[in-house]
Amino acid sequence: MTLTLESAAVLNDGHLMPKLGFGVYGIASGGSCRRAVSDALEAGYRHIDTATFYDNESDVGRAVRESGIPRERLFVVTKLWNSDQGYASAVKACELSLSRLGLDYIDLYLIHWPEPGKRLDSWRALVELRARGKCKSIGVSNYTVAHLKELLDNSGVVPVVNQVEFSPFLYQRQLLEFCRAHRIQVEAYCPLTHGRRLHDSTLGTIARKHAKTPAQVLLRWALQHDVVVIPKSQHRARITENADLYGFTLDPKDMSALDRLDEGFRTSWDPTSIP
Repeated sequence: MTLTLESAAVLNDGHLMPKLGFGVYGIASGGSCRRAVSDALEAGYRHIDTATFYDNESDVGRAVRESGIPRERLFVVTKLWNSDQGYASAVKACELSLSRLGLDYIDLYLIHWPEPGKRLDSWRALVELRARGKCKSIGVSNYTVAHLKELLDNSGVVPVVNQVEFSPFLYQRQLLEFCRAHRIQVEAYCPLTHGRRLHDSTLGTIARKHAKTPAQVLLRWALQHDVVVIPKSQHRARITENADLYGFTLDPKDMSALDRLDEGFRTSWDPTSIP
């Protein structure tokens, strides 16, 4: 599989989404977040992922505006938080996110969580926001197969993305296959397991084989499964290292060994119990 830093997924609405993104969850608003995003943009990232819940949209927007990179070359993602779900409140929330970002449009707007009783109204709002040009693409996050089936049964608009926790240690094969069948791009958050599985022996053996770090192997594994990744770091060297994924390829034996590491390990919330 030939991949480069410029590689992009073609979404089901025709828009392009860079396969390597930069996540900012947990990076404090203020100088830290703005510097991290600026460092990522300087390192070649063109896809930045934030959310209302992260409380750093303003910093992301400032870094994007100050970068000097043409807006059309950047892919900015933010998300609708649970307390804003519902039709009218979702429309208002998107407008507020745009104001905080200081941007004219959002490249991808996601429903952050499958909020019971409200998610279908929220989806109707996102469809309307896309029609108004407030966001170019719309999708979901933390949706299981059951949540996706409900959405597809009640709307003629298929989400372009489902952003979920995804790593060899949480290899959601059934969800990945369902999304592929419906042309929904899977995007991985926590692809590095918050560092909690970087010392796994199998991972270490494969990393040494390719003279790469365990983190680079985890990211390359996801990319070779056609999954978009959004690693996070506040350190310039690590940000650059996480983008150095294109001088090696995991062979079928490597991929199979990593696939077998699945243990249902989550570092974040579990949506499987949400009705």
